[in-house]
Amino acid sequence: MRIIVERDGRSTTVEVAPGGDAVTVGAERYPVTVVRATPTAVELEVAGERVLVENWPDHFPEPPGPVDVNGERWKVGIERSAVSPSSGAPSRSPALPTTAPPPRAPSRAGAPIVPPMPGKVIEVRVKEGDRVRKGDVLLVLEAMKMRNELTSPVDGVVRGLAVSPGANARAKEPMLFVATEGAPP
Repeated sequence: MRIIVERDGRSTTVEVAPGGDAVTVGAERYPVTVVRATPTAVELEVAGERVLVENWPDHFPEPPGPVDVNGERWKVGIERSAVSPSSGAPSRSPALPTTAPPPRAPSRAGAPIVPPMPGKVIEVRVKEGDRVRKGDVLLVLEAMKMRNELTSPVDGVVRGLAVSPGANARAKEPMLFVATEGAPP
């Protein structure tokens, strides 16, 4: 199924795998696991990151209005050519609005490093191609007058570094990736 996610005037197409266990955005594929579901909300793990989607009742094939993803408002729609073979209606996966990084996100294989909330980059401790170990501090953000250290979730190599000190960071927007051994550069 294909869905369209819109936010701040930008639109992203997301391809949801049959069964909703993965999504593809551009050339990047992200694994999806349902952690908890209620009639109006679903908590997912997308590429190792927890995501809470609210305001999309499970009995609606398409959301009746914008949905909230980790407290941020997103407009989501189903591409009309994607229909369920059994009913002729669009099928729904709980993964639909959760994994659409904005189009300007770097396109690199690996674990995405994203801020937990909007803020300002105050320190970049790595550069493109650096080898890092799980737990290494990669970036420092200031958000709500607090310093937040973003660490590497895996051992690997820094790829797609897209920020510098002083840059504004948006919540859930990848700023770099940590590619594990064997991942394409």
